[in-house]
Amino acid sequence: MLIPVENHPQPRAAAFFDLDKTVIAKSSALAFGRTFYRGGLINRRAVLRTAYAQFVFLAGGADHDQMEGLREYLSTLCRGWDVQQVREIIAEALHELIDPIIYDEAASLIEEHHTAGRDIVIVSTSGSEVVEPIGEMLGADHVVATRMEVVDGCYTGEIEYYAYAETKARAIAELAESEGYDLHRSYAYSDSITDLPMLEAVGHPCAVNPDRALRREAVARQWPVLTFSRPVRLRRRLPSLSAAPPLAVALAAVGAAVTTAGVVWYATRRRTPTW
Repeated sequence: MLIPVENHPQPRAAAFFDLDKTVIAKSSALAFGRTFYRGGLINRRAVLRTAYAQFVFLAGGADHDQMEGLREYLSTLCRGWDVQQVREIIAEALHELIDPIIYDEAASLIEEHHTAGRDIVIVSTSGSEVVEPIGEMLGADHVVATRMEVVDGCYTGEIEYYAYAETKARAIAELAESEGYDLHRSYAYSDSITDLPMLEAVGHPCAVNPDRALRREAVARQWPVLTFSRPVRLRRRLPSLSAAPPLAVALAAVGAAVTTAGVVWYATRRRTPTW
């Protein structure tokens, strides 16, 4: 996809990217199943269910009702979890697991938008503990993500901010106001029909590896439909990029643990396989 470079003064613009199946080839949370098993967070059966949930996610994702069920479950699941314990188990795993699954096509688009003078914003329903260090790896200017409440080093079971559906669009509008973005000149990329409000918020929406519902919508509205299929190690592609800072990597562990456990539950609810 050719991104025009603007050589004359214009209001600022941005490119808003969903994360899972748009920038990276898998669920950012489900990538940690084996790490959780080695750390004692989940058992072997849960590892298998995690693999199955990854397949379900890649095959079609989750609809609105399933995402709401996941959100409710996460609130109950994480209550009382010790954040530091989770950090210690998988603090060193994020860069190793996420770096190899970043789409080459997405990395190219991010580079092109930056070259054209547009800010890069990652907008994801995943936890901020996961999304922020990934955004840093990618050179993003801003990140919008779900935030879990933490008190005295433990999750309370409450979600402070849920970055999903219409909430993403509102966040984009608020960021545009604070940063001076012209949304009519901005771009958005997502794979899911639940991100339709986010795509409608900009002048240049693009469907990336879309689910069936979003593909129908994109075709009907004559939006570009892009296929990303080449995961590549980011440091191999862009050798100048440094590894994620240890603190950022440690913070990423928390959101990954919470989100993965919830999606494992979702996959079990959707279909219980026999092993």
